Amino acid sequence: MAGIIYALCALTAFLCAFLLLYAYRQSKYKLLLWGALCFAGLTLSNAILVIDKLVVPMDDLSTLRYIISLLSMLVLLYGLIWDTE
Repeated sequence: MAGIIYALCALTAFLCAFLLLYAYRQSKYKLLLWGALCFAGLTLSNAILVIDKLVVPMDDLSTLRYIISLLSMLVLLYGLIWDTE
């Protein structure tokens, strides 16, 4: 049951990234791009969570997941603070 929830979280993050990127292509509003890049990183983080918990449960990939999540949030933070149109 936990595997289904982890996979749905990854799928939801991927869908958010896809929709934000699609909206960016239509409007060229930069904040949508930063949001899409953030969710792409969160998708990767959630995919690694699935691998960590289901494929290789003996190995601990939490540090890698946290680093990817932090970098994803920093990308969004950069877009919110320093990118002006």
